Amino acid sequence: MSPAAHPATTPRAQTWTFLTNHAHVLLAIAREPTARLRDIAASAGITERAVQAIVADLEAAGYLHRERVGRRSEYTINTAGSFRHPAEADHHIGDLIALFTSTQEH
Repeated sequence: MSPAAHPATTPRAQTWTFLTNHAHVLLAIAREPTARLRDIAASAGITERAVQAIVADLEAAGYLHRERVGRRSEYTINTAGSFRHPAEADHHIGDLIALFTSTQEH
């Protein structure tokens, strides 16, 4: 198969990812709990408004707690929270965070 025909390089292959924007936001917060929304947006590759809506979703679902510390927000993640999809419901959010925030070499 030529490089141009390789599935990973086709336009269709670049229209989806394995992780949702909610996961990207959660992981950005796990890496930097005092990050500003604009920094989270840059990290996740989405708009600040989208991050604001996702943070609200995560707070409402009990995955995230936000506390004002001066002029900034500090986030705490409920790592014991379970995944919402039935296929992964027996796993905790902390498992995902540990996988993507680990500093160990694999």
